[in-house]
Formats: sequence, C-alpha cells, structure tokens
Amino acid sequence: MIEKRSAAQDPSEILATGLAALEQLLGHGWKVTQLTNERSSLPSAVFDARVQITPPDSSPYTELLVEVPNKPLSPRDVLNKTVPMITVLRQAQSRVALLVIAPWLSPRTQEVLREHDIAYLDLTGNVSLAITYPAIRFHTQGASRAPSKESSTRNVTLAGPRAGRIVRFLADYLPPYRASEIVTQANVSAPWVSRLLGQLEDQLLIQREGRDIVEVRWPELLRARADAYTLLRPGNHEQMVAPSGAVAVLDRLRNVPPPLSGNSNIAVTGSYAARTIAPRTVGGQLMLYVDHLPHSIDEWQEQLGLIRVDEHADVLLLRAPDTAVFDRYRIVDGVAQVGYSQLVLDCLAGTGRMPAEGETILAVLADDESWRLRLNR
Repeated sequence: MIEKRSAAQDPSEILATGLAALEQLLGHGWKVTQLTNERSSLPSAVFDARVQITPPDSSPYTELLVEVPNKPLSPRDVLNKTVPMITVLRQAQSRVALLVIAPWLSPRTQEVLREHDIAYLDLTGNVSLAITYPAIRFHTQGASRAPSKESSTRNVTLAGPRAGRIVRFLADYLPPYRASEIVTQANVSAPWVSRLLGQLEDQLLIQREGRDIVEVRWPELLRARADAYTLLRPGNHEQMVAPSGAVAVLDRLRNVPPPLSGNSNIAVTGSYAARTIAPRTVGGQLMLYVDHLPHSIDEWQEQLGLIRVDEHADVLLLRAPDTAVFDRYRIVDGVAQVGYSQLVLDCLAGTGRMPAEGETILAVLADDESWRLRLNR
C-alpha cells in the first residue's frame, strides 16, 4: 500500500518517491531500476526516465518510459502533450508503455490517461498500471481532492455556492452560450466565471469555440462537483422522526406553495426524489431542503409534525446552502422536488446507497436529454 505523503515539488524527488512506491506495491523480490540511455532498449524521445521492472525470478522483465510533469497535469495537457508523444513512440515500437508520476492527479486526469492506455502513479495512492509480460495489474485509489500544495493557481474550485450555480447552469442548459450569459443567469461575477470556465476547459469538461461554449460534458461535470462537497455535514441538517410516517409528511407538503412563491421554501431531495426517476431505488430517509434562515428548521418541524431525535431518523431537514438549490424545481405528484441536476449532485455527494442512486439517475438522464433547457435570449 502506498504511503500517503505530502506533495514533493522537485521532479527528481517526485520520481524517486514514485519509483519507491511502485516497488513497494509490487512486493517482495520485485525490482524497479532506473536505466541509463545506453542500457535501455526503448527508442529515444522526450521523457524524464526509463525504468526496468524485474520480477523475483529475474525474467521476463519490462521497461517503461516515465514522465514527471513539471506542473499539475490537466486533462488538456494529457491530450495536447502526453498523448501525441506516446503515439509517436508506439508507431516506432508498439509495446512501449508510458508511466506518469506526479504528486497528485485529478480524477478527470486519471480518466483521460486510462482512456489512452497510459499508466499513472501519484504520491497520494492513485495508481493504474497494466502490463502483460510480466503480468502486472494495479488500480488503486488515493486522494480525490488536491493536497493543499497542489491547489490551483487560478484560486477557484468546484466547491462553494458560486461553483454550484455555474455547474447547475452548465448541466441544465443546452449550449451554445457565452460566459456573459452565465454571469447573468447564475448571478456570479464575470472574473470568477471566467476563471472557473478556464479550469473546466483544462479539465475537458467544456469545449469552447471562440467565446462560445459549444459542448458540456455534464455527467462528468456533476461528478466532479459532487466530489468537492459533502451533502450531510455536522450542523447543516437536523434529524427528525415522523410519527405518522414519511408518506404523511409528503401528503402535508402537497398543500405547500412551490418554492420562490413568496413563502418559505422546501423541496424534496435524496432517495425519495430519486425513486420518481429510477423506481427501482428503494429505502432511504426523506430529505427536505429548507431555507437557510434562523427559524426555518423549527417552523417546518412544527408544520410537518416532526419530532427531533439523535438517531434512527426517517426525515432529515437540510439547511439549503444557497437559494439556487431550489432553482428549476419540479412538481412531482403535487410536491416540490429539486431539479434534476441538483438531485444528481445530492445523491452523488450523499451517504450509503445514495451515490449508486445518483449514478442510476445519471444514466437515465443521459439516455434522454429532453430535460435540458434552451436559454431564452
């Protein structure tokens, strides 16, 4: 198992640490040796090292080319630099393999590397390596979020309410559109929108032609956003029991005006909302977003006839982190539910079976994108 280390910045240290981690993963008797050009059978190219992997019985062995990026590697870097390099090498020698070693690789970067059959190892424990001779196959997961030393110089992330508004706009609306339209619709400053869109473009989550956003990989975008936050955090929800059951709570909600109608907002999310899209999902607590106001929880507890408990809750009242969670709500069987993209985000960032439910909803929505909207100009 790879030891979790803080990100090293010197390329030679990153290389040495990564090769030591690889040898540790391979186990007793395996050797990972850095080669000089004269000792290697691989063709010359622009890369950082050649290594030989030798099993305990000394034969057969294999050689790898190693790339150690001098800055955080984005998916766009992989497509523009790494893939062309390995493509040329594979034309000269079909079995040549490339291993990328870095302090940390984002989930999206890992995905793009795997798509192009490029091995990787980062110092947090994310590893993907498959070799036929000798037989080696690893796929392990380390950190899904960047260590502090690897934080982006753009100083924007997919966490927080502003990012949530932008992500939901990109998922909910069919392109093309421009950054200026996102600024207006999401009510986020133009400089911040510009920086986040630049990052999303680097991650290959959006594609632009000139000033127009022409493509959004919205399933991957929602997964990336969900990785940046947790649905149920201490202090952001209250546990309740419904004496007459969750179905009775839903019955009471049918008499409540929809969100943003001048009344206090409330909307269903989580498993109960998921089953209206993917009926085979079962169980789970009834989760309700309410306004993030001082007395909203108390008011809704009284109105819905709920009792606070410390455990075994069947209803959760969640303080909405932003009014945008109610945007593009849906009325299902007379009850307000969060919009499709918000529901996916909440399930993916939830607990227990919820991430699996989120993936099921994603599959349903990807199969029929009629739910996505066209921007009224």
